Amino acid sequence: MSTATLLVVDDESLLRWSLRERLTAEGYQVIEAGTAAEALQQMRSEPDLVLLDFRLPDGNGLDVLRRVKEASPDTLVILMTAFSTVEIAVEAMKSGAYHYVNKPFNLDEVVLLVEKALETGQLRREVRTLRTSQGREFGFDAIVGESAAMQEVKSLLARIAASPASTVLLTGETGTGKDLAAKAVHYNSSRAGKPFVNITASALPEQLLESELFGHERGAFTDARQQKRGLFEIADGGTVFLDEIGEMTAGLQAKLLRFLEEKTFKRVGGLTDIRVDVRVIAATNRNLEEEVKAGRFREDLFYRLQVMPVLLPALRERRGDVPLLASYFIDRFNREFRKRVRGLSPAAKALLEQYQWPGNIREMRNAIERAMLLADRDRLEPEDFTTLTRTVNPTHFKLPPDGVNLEDVERQLLVQALERAGGNQTHAAQLLGINRDQVRYRMEKFGLSRA
Repeated sequence: MSTATLLVVDDESLLRWSLRERLTAEGYQVIEAGTAAEALQQMRSEPDLVLLDFRLPDGNGLDVLRRVKEASPDTLVILMTAFSTVEIAVEAMKSGAYHYVNKPFNLDEVVLLVEKALETGQLRREVRTLRTSQGREFGFDAIVGESAAMQEVKSLLARIAASPASTVLLTGETGTGKDLAAKAVHYNSSRAGKPFVNITASALPEQLLESELFGHERGAFTDARQQKRGLFEIADGGTVFLDEIGEMTAGLQAKLLRFLEEKTFKRVGGLTDIRVDVRVIAATNRNLEEEVKAGRFREDLFYRLQVMPVLLPALRERRGDVPLLASYFIDRFNREFRKRVRGLSPAAKALLEQYQWPGNIREMRNAIERAMLLADRDRLEPEDFTTLTRTVNPTHFKLPPDGVNLEDVERQLLVQALERAGGNQTHAAQLLGINRDQVRYRMEKFGLSRA
């Protein structure tokens, strides 16, 4: 770790000397300035922290503070003053000072304050780096897909992120990426600096889910030994992602509706209304309109959530994105497993493109992860996807015209299987429900090339 540089600004040379000696002994690099002009000039050295006197021969410390923060917002400033008043303290903090100390001061206290300030600065940089990383990880470019359907979805998500919309409803089959869509909306919005919290409505019984969402007061129920803040309170200013909202009980649906309409709630066992500002992104793989008709979901809550609906398409509806997703997961697991798989063979690519993917992207991720763990070659083959080859529907072959004999039917089925398998005999055999030797025998029988 590099040594922090501190700038001491004071017109008293003895005080500067005392601070320099003590701070240098603590391992810091110290530079000095006796005037406001010198201080601004020394800022070219990009100090990590400034100890700044309030009264200088050629200016006011608050003016210097403002100019320092304008030029370098990350620079920490501790104001030193012998004329401490509440007004000065308030103005200093408003102008961006980390803290202030009264003269005369104890050098030990100043050292501790400097240490604390530098730790705070380091934490701020780490948080900023994390947010930048999250912004990249959950950016709209991280949603893999170039099909027209996905381009439309990404465009809609971007508009929602930039909007003040407080409720969003994500629908689609299981595994279509609703959680990634929710994170993309949050981390690309003005709420990105605030918490993103998520909870699955079906994961907890009603009482525990209510406590998780709204919090509870001490003694509200048997195990409530102390007060607890709920997710809505914790996420104030940010986003709450409610997954599987179609599983929520009628009682909780009513409380959620009240919160969405009034932006207030009471903790379980509480009497005081708590007001927060959160964006609620709800997700479900159920058809909520049918749930409303069946009386299992409140109609008023459905319409409240339906303000900004987004439908995530199933993978079988965007087959053009299958090779892109496969390449993405192969690259990802190459890094994770330290492998060098170059991609899919033509037969494996054909298999993945024709498979129906009932579990959507999540199923693809799991299938490729399993294949990558077991693969011992530089390209993935159909036999690496055993769970898929056992379930691929082989019934899409076309019968020849009437009047053609059985051998012609057999030959055409073999040709179609080989075409669909990209020439891979093992895959063709799996599609036909026979073994590879039987495929070879029929290829020779019908004079088909083995190349």
